[in-house]
Amino acid sequence: MQTRKLVPGASSMLRPEPNKVAIAMTEPGATQILTEERGTIFVITLNRREAKNAMNSAMALAIANAIDHLDGTDHLSVGIITGAGGSFCSGMDLKDFLKGNRPSIPGRGFGGLVQAPPAKPLIAAVDGFALAGGMELALACDLIIANKQAMFGIPEVKRGLAAGAGGLIRMPRQMPYRIAMEYALTGEFFSAQRAYELGLVNRLTDGPAIEGAKILAEAISKNGPLAIKASKKTIVESRLWTDEQMWTKQQDIMAPIFASSDAREGAAAFAEKRAPNWSGK
Repeated sequence: MQTRKLVPGASSMLRPEPNKVAIAMTEPGATQILTEERGTIFVITLNRREAKNAMNSAMALAIANAIDHLDGTDHLSVGIITGAGGSFCSGMDLKDFLKGNRPSIPGRGFGGLVQAPPAKPLIAAVDGFALAGGMELALACDLIIANKQAMFGIPEVKRGLAAGAGGLIRMPRQMPYRIAMEYALTGEFFSAQRAYELGLVNRLTDGPAIEGAKILAEAISKNGPLAIKASKKTIVESRLWTDEQMWTKQQDIMAPIFASSDAREGAAAFAEKRAPNWSGK
């Protein structure tokens, strides 16, 4: 995946406080997203509680800049995206849409994310509702942790619309084809338990999904940062490779990893029975 430039516009990255970063993207009386660095983990929190974190154009810009920060900051290994107020994202803000605004960024899609996910792993921590564009936001992530009471769905057909932000493309790739077809055509919601049974969700939590996402993110971030990115890149891109291409293309991605300082450090740490000190080089 290519490194992306910061999206121009009203959003800008402020000088971070220790272990935190603020992203300036506001509307009257509200901060669109909250962000925090927790060691090697970067947490993005959708923060339009009064609208169940419905996506508007301002929030999309803020998310795009947050993704740039994740990918552009060497010490960060993995990201988490979640929602404030007990809900993940209820989809597109229809009031903003009626004003002529679209919550999409050219080249990046809905929420500044669905067409251009980060090179680093991104975990969706889902509480409450992940509906329409909200579900499509979760589908664009690499892993999903959900509270047992969470609900998913792409109900666009009930409004005479279609799930054009990746739902109709990603759902049949991430769950059985006919089940995806049923949910797309009926617009019916389905539970986190059902999503887990279908393999759409990695883990369920009794409490806030963010707590389960942190555990998973910490397990990932203990590993070599170059290896993490290369592993994700190979899994994402290999679905388009032919049998003739797969070994050559995989080697193109893997060769720099095996020649890296981190590869030598990993082997040395194993031999010396200690935790590795990754340099990202």
